[in-house]
Amino acid sequence: MPRLTVLADENVPFAREAFGTLGDVRLEHGRRILPAGLADVDLLVVRSITRVDAALLAATPVRFVGTATSGTDHVAEPDLERLGIAFYAARGCNAAAVAEYMAAAWLTLAARRGETLAGRRVGVVGVGHVGSLVVQKARALGMEPVLNDPPKARHSGSAIYRPLDDLLDCDIVTCHTPLTFDGPDPTVRLIGEAFLARLKPGAWLCNAGRGGVVDEAALHRALDAGRLGAVVLDVWDHEPAIDSRLLRRVDIGTPHIAGYSLEGKLNGTGMVYDAACRFLGVEPAWRLADAMPPRPAGLPIGGFAPESGAGFRSLDRAGIAALAARVAEAYPILRDDEALKATASMDDEGRGRAFDLLRKMYPVRREFS
Repeated sequence: MPRLTVLADENVPFAREAFGTLGDVRLEHGRRILPAGLADVDLLVVRSITRVDAALLAATPVRFVGTATSGTDHVAEPDLERLGIAFYAARGCNAAAVAEYMAAAWLTLAARRGETLAGRRVGVVGVGHVGSLVVQKARALGMEPVLNDPPKARHSGSAIYRPLDDLLDCDIVTCHTPLTFDGPDPTVRLIGEAFLARLKPGAWLCNAGRGGVVDEAALHRALDAGRLGAVVLDVWDHEPAIDSRLLRRVDIGTPHIAGYSLEGKLNGTGMVYDAACRFLGVEPAWRLADAMPPRPAGLPIGGFAPESGAGFRSLDRAGIAALAARVAEAYPILRDDEALKATASMDDEGRGRAFDLLRKMYPVRREFS
């Protein structure tokens, strides 16, 4: 097989080691991947900040595009199909990390307020790879999930999937959908004025899906009216130059890193690499298992969770505070909140650079489940 050229986002871990078994590898910042740099590229590996469409690829020799992310709204898949370019997304690669992020956020908020989580109804918008694991975490904490996923409702016919309006009386609403603009179930501005105006007073709103799913102008108005009890945002409109006023107002705000566990990132690399090998018809010469560092000792939660798991579901306020402290040892979510909020006083350009830098220089975070 002739030697290939691979261009990869510099934030794809082990890109050189993995894809170097297939050809020559160049690394580039995701926002600086441009047509001029693809003139000799056969395989393109991106993350979520690179817009991949006909404008980027039409005049290039690229034959395969892989995104080392679960989300695909940055990729114009119809464009790639028209151009005859193969495409692969590492769907589900970081689902466990996002679910752990959400559990950490809930525990942090409850501990901060001296509350418990048992018995709270949590509306999960989008029950795919991530949402299904969020549901598991919610149940483990004694919460009652209410599931909203119109495509799954149609395909399965199951009454377990409820209309969005059935989430209005939930104590927490958390979003885990892709950002879509058309089709039968567009998600853009799904959580907007009409929904927020009728949402249970004091409810918590969380979004770790895509920024455009929540209407930020409507969110400001809901906060102005005092209708929300808490807001957790990991994703934002206009990333990386996010709304500084909204950043100051949220209870927990992070720079699109909910899925940034080491396991999630390496899973993305491994899944795209294997897909590229299948596309080329070659045997993989790099193994994810060899690159993954040894798993650390389990989360120190002794005494909280017997084998049945019932210990989590019955935690009182003191128990929630203690569990939140133990979870913070594994993943200090407020560290990410403080780092992003430190950028709120910067101008848009500086805040955008800082947002990207926080992602690029993100410390190693291991999954604790």
